Amino acid sequence: MTETGAGRDRLRELLDAVLDEDHRTLEEMAGGAYASPYHFSRQLSRGAGEPPVAMRRRVMLERAAWQLRQGSSVTDAAFAAGYESVEGFSRAFQRAYGEPPGSVPRDAGPHWLPAPNGIHFHPPTSLWVEGTARPAAGEVSALLVEHDLDDTRELLELAKGLDEHAYRDARLPGHAPLGFDGPDESLAQLLGHLVGTKELWLASIEGRDVPPPGADDVPALLERHDAVAPRWLAMVRDVDRRRAWGDRLVDALCEPPESFVLASVLAHVLTYSAHRRLLARHLLGAAAAWPEGDPITWLQRRTGGQP
Repeated sequence: MTETGAGRDRLRELLDAVLDEDHRTLEEMAGGAYASPYHFSRQLSRGAGEPPVAMRRRVMLERAAWQLRQGSSVTDAAFAAGYESVEGFSRAFQRAYGEPPGSVPRDAGPHWLPAPNGIHFHPPTSLWVEGTARPAAGEVSALLVEHDLDDTRELLELAKGLDEHAYRDARLPGHAPLGFDGPDESLAQLLGHLVGTKELWLASIEGRDVPPPGADDVPALLERHDAVAPRWLAMVRDVDRRRAWGDRLVDALCEPPESFVLASVLAHVLTYSAHRRLLARHLLGAAAAWPEGDPITWLQRRTGGQP
């Protein structure tokens, strides 16, 4: 959690505002945290990796799932979760859990949904926050995933001040480490691949269609990154929780379809992302001050200087 004063935990205050029973809208949440809706949403999204409205909806669905397993009626669970109709609640529950709320057995499994931040409903009225502050050796992969997402965003922020030539000129002619991805000759191509790779792999893992090509100007890439980053992190957490890294993905987006072990997919993304981030820093030059891309200094910043 982020300290902003002696004995004060600002992120915890934001979470309390999100989950307060009386706060149903973004404006009400922000008011409870004494912030504007814009700054409230920005602070929470950066601190917890999830927009406030999406977090509240997910945690309320987790609570509803637990209540249903304790014998609550679907109607009571729906209105307690803030839905205006049982039909709307049922559709949202089915999308999240893959089954209608009326068919949830009392002895069903865990009620947690995939989350990018480890924040979940904990019965009867609390939150459970999975620890991430002091990663052990077995959590190095999780640390690398989070560093990759944060560092990619930092590079995109640094690229905001570049003119079009510096951003799009092919300063690495002929460079294409992955032929099927196309060239990585310019900063625009490097940053575009950093974001687009995760969009494509998530589509494969989630069984979705190939996402259409997105705009690659810096504001658009920032928007795309902020949309895909929490989903990517949630996927990694979910696979890890299920100990499913040995599962195989049959990627129908390939022609012909190919099979990949999930652990190798993550290793692939991290390997080429690190390569592209280093090259992007090289092209950014003095704007990307070393050693700010170093996982050591990144973790020190996150933990307040602690190793």
